[in-house]
Amino acid sequence: MRPYMMTGLGAFIAFAVGFAQLARGQDPQATAVIFEDVRIFNGTSDRLSEPSNVLVLGNRIATLSRDPIPDPPDASVTRIAGGGRTLMPGLIDAHTHIMFATLPQHVILSSDAGYISVAATKAAKDMLMRGFTSIRDLGGPVFGLKRGIDQGLVVGPRIWPAGAFISQSGGHGDFRLANELPAPPGYFSFSERIGAAAIADSPDTVRQRAREQLALGASQIKLMAGGGVASSFDPLDVTQYTVAELRAAVEAAENWGTYVAVHAYTPRAVRQAIEAGVKCIDHGHLLDEATARLMAEQGVWWSLQPFTGDGPSAFAEGSPNRLKQLQMFSGTDQAYALAKRHKIKTAWGTDILFSAETSAKQGQQLAKMVRWYSPAGALKMATADNAELLALSGPRSPYPGKLGVVAEGALADLLLVDGDPLVNIDLVADPAHFLVIMKDGVVYKNLVQ
Repeated sequence: MRPYMMTGLGAFIAFAVGFAQLARGQDPQATAVIFEDVRIFNGTSDRLSEPSNVLVLGNRIATLSRDPIPDPPDASVTRIAGGGRTLMPGLIDAHTHIMFATLPQHVILSSDAGYISVAATKAAKDMLMRGFTSIRDLGGPVFGLKRGIDQGLVVGPRIWPAGAFISQSGGHGDFRLANELPAPPGYFSFSERIGAAAIADSPDTVRQRAREQLALGASQIKLMAGGGVASSFDPLDVTQYTVAELRAAVEAAENWGTYVAVHAYTPRAVRQAIEAGVKCIDHGHLLDEATARLMAEQGVWWSLQPFTGDGPSAFAEGSPNRLKQLQMFSGTDQAYALAKRHKIKTAWGTDILFSAETSAKQGQQLAKMVRWYSPAGALKMATADNAELLALSGPRSPYPGKLGVVAEGALADLLLVDGDPLVNIDLVADPAHFLVIMKDGVVYKNLVQ
């Protein structure tokens, strides 16, 4: 029996090697896309280029030229007539929870994981078709969705996943019911069992939970360092975790070549996080001048969201969550003023949760940034600047290459816009103005005739 098995195995190996050699000798024809007569917003400039041509070869931008670009040899070429329209980088949302973006909170907390995943799969496709080609996901069981997108099983943006957000008991990531407390030893709540949250109440446990997310593929770690709007137990002003606990996560992340981002609103929570070595503060809407100055001095990123209360709320009027939300909204103008005054490295994100209606308005959240920035400044934040934040993941970045710019050698995530968004930023609010959407060199939408 053993010689027979070895003979069969040897034949299989020989066949596999021969097939691989044959496949290498018959490489599929390279694909090329040439954008003709476009004006380029390169992700960093405050003006468009002169009429130009852009060659995408495979998944990278190969050539930018004022002159016509000939067909590259041995390539299948698609030409797209730009007609003087704007070619720009794909948009990047630096703060998402795509698994929880479109379903109401009570549905998420009472549904099986399969249904949540189905809804998130649709949300991912819709997000790409709104022009968002990359996202930094800061909490949720997103590893499977990311894998499916990367393998081409479903359509969606590139995802930098944090996995489960790590929270103390009673913290912003604790979605247990009051009658589940005190929790018995070894008990895991629904949100923990599906990989949405991880409750940890000591440096050792925080370290373990951070290492688990890194093992699963996290590109950065997310901790809850202060009170939040959507959670039930914690007022907005509370500080969560100790320096030692935060530092345990920072050390775990640094050992993997990446960083920790924290949810925090108040000066005390942010100062404690900075002392622990955290590299990115998400939210921070209630910060003061001294803390903003400290962030600038330490080179800490500030991932801000344009929360202004101009849309529907997921929370009932007069409820504790709604009151916390209004408190947070009150600090938004001051937060952006501080970020600009101290020249803090600022990222843009939406943090849309629990609403399909609000999710569909993702681009509108970018367009309204002209309340504080010029159109060019807002678009730079959602492209080149956000790409710089993504790069903070270092070797844990799941997509090596340069993003957020239109430049030779950069990854080909591109939008062809019917108009000039530097003059009219409202063009990015309505995806109907995106005539072409390309991610990783693949055209997902093409309305150019």
